[in-house]
Amino acid sequence: MTAPRSSLSWLWLSALVILLDQLSKLAITARLAAYIDVVPLTGFFNLVHVHNTGAAFSLFADQPGWQRFFFLGIAAIAAAVIFYLLRKTAGRPLYSIALALILGGALGNVIDRVLYGHVIDFLDFYLAAWHWPAFNVADSAITVGAALLIWDSFKKEGRP
Repeated sequence: MTAPRSSLSWLWLSALVILLDQLSKLAITARLAAYIDVVPLTGFFNLVHVHNTGAAFSLFADQPGWQRFFFLGIAAIAAAVIFYLLRKTAGRPLYSIALALILGGALGNVIDRVLYGHVIDFLDFYLAAWHWPAFNVADSAITVGAALLIWDSFKKEGRP
């Protein structure tokens, strides 16, 4: 029986998330003015261009600027831990995919914070007058990755 391949082989997925995230943000910033343009696509979904200096749901966005470096530090620690876990783990593809998605999403948003001082969000879903906070491809990857980690946690030990 061959040994399970290293989970580091899933880093291509992180790179794909980063690429798709950054390309989508470049397309939005080239076509939509921040906080002005809204492109309705369906009765529940718009494309917008907003900046988030805070965390999820704009948490701490109203702070004077310390949060940028705080979130960069948190992301650096999280990336190091995820890389360690990927390196240490083998034979658990769902777990590895989840970590790779979270890593790619975190790094996609880190790139924004480093380059612009904020994260570019553009996916705006709503129901009647209620809008979910705008988000991006990186946020989606983090959410899917977290859901996969939860799903993986319910699997019995020893089963791939």
